[in-house]
Amino acid sequence: MTDIVSAGRREATKLANRGAILDAAREVFAELGFGAATVRDIVRRTELATGTFYNYFPDKEAVFRALLDERAREVREVVRAARRHAIDAETFIREGYRAYFAYIASDRTMFEILRRNAGTIRALFDTPALGAGTEELEADLSAAVAAGVLPPHDVRYMAAAMVGGGFEIAVRMLEADPPDVEGAVAFATELFAGGLSRR
Repeated sequence: MTDIVSAGRREATKLANRGAILDAAREVFAELGFGAATVRDIVRRTELATGTFYNYFPDKEAVFRALLDERAREVREVVRAARRHAIDAETFIREGYRAYFAYIASDRTMFEILRRNAGTIRALFDTPALGAGTEELEADLSAAVAAGVLPPHDVRYMAAAMVGGGFEIAVRMLEADPPDVEGAVAFATELFAGGLSRR
């Protein structure tokens, strides 16, 4: 029984340490940006020793990726839920983008990470976590075509265009204070729904 309790405590400590590192990394990348941030900056924001950081992440890129992976999973769930019950192309596009842009604008720290690190994030688009958003959108587009919600089109190209375009629109949206979520939604909807309506 003591071994089970000890194992449980060890797992809890591991989760707490990893969480502390990720929380600190969010603050550091939001304030300094990926390029200027160091592992030392991240560790200083925790009560952990520098060596403990390396038990969880080999370098700052790994912690940055983990941070993005975590948020990417959350935003993908929100966006997929928003477009799941669309009855037409405009609703599919508008509600998906509304969920995406509102999610980004609602988390000030992630908002700052995106603003300060857009170039670094662009370079990571082919990673599994960020790439999964494109794959999921492609699957949702295919399902919407099959259901008659969207006209037939090349879903691979459309998914790539919608994800890339959405990211770039989000970056511009965050330049305004406060971010113009509805303006971004209207622009993206008109752009992509208009393109589909001409098919």
